[in-house]
Amino acid sequence: MRISELSRRSGAPVSTLKYFLREGLLREGERLSGNQTSYDDSHVQRVRLVRALLDTGGLSIAAAKRVLATLDDENSSLAHTFEAAQHALGVGRDGSSRAAASEAARERIARVAARNSWHTSPENPGFEISARVLDDLAAIGYEPSDAYLAAYAAAADTIAHADLGALRDRESADLIAELMIVGTVLGDALIAGLRRLAQESATEELFPVAEPRADARPSGARQPQRRDPK
Repeated sequence: MRISELSRRSGAPVSTLKYFLREGLLREGERLSGNQTSYDDSHVQRVRLVRALLDTGGLSIAAAKRVLATLDDENSSLAHTFEAAQHALGVGRDGSSRAAASEAARERIARVAARNSWHTSPENPGFEISARVLDDLAAIGYEPSDAYLAAYAAAADTIAHADLGALRDRESADLIAELMIVGTVLGDALIAGLRRLAQESATEELFPVAEPRADARPSGARQPQRRDPK
């Protein structure tokens, strides 16, 4: 297909495709006679992946290149690719100008990971993100109990297995990487939305509002006047 067809199928303007080519985010197509270049389905999928990295993931060009380089490395495992994607998504999206999390908070998150027997690397951005949350809660005078953190960890473990299980249905490396990125970003929003719904339900369960009595009158209602007996 020509670049105009690649544009139509990928949904990216021709100018965007040329920019991706210049930046090395999209590999060159097959050179034909004259100045004609042919592209195939792999280019369509790569354009969609690049847009997911830049638009949905909010990555910089440099960060996107690192993720794509890991993906294109034949010696790179799925775990390594996921690690690169997670790190790219974690850096710069959570306020990189902020001070680092406290050591106490990081140690507590490390204990949570150890209790759940999670196999993690020290560089995983989840440590820093989670520890900052603990610091922010401490700033308002709240220290989550171990049971509180255990509940969050159990939910996270269930969600993580659902995320990775979904990757098994993808056929190509690009499709897997696309779901890694888009699924991680949109999954955060999905968790937030479902949590709001669950919180409303739990509020009714844990903090029930007393039902008004059948004979109760609305506030401000006039009381019947008593008549003096004659």
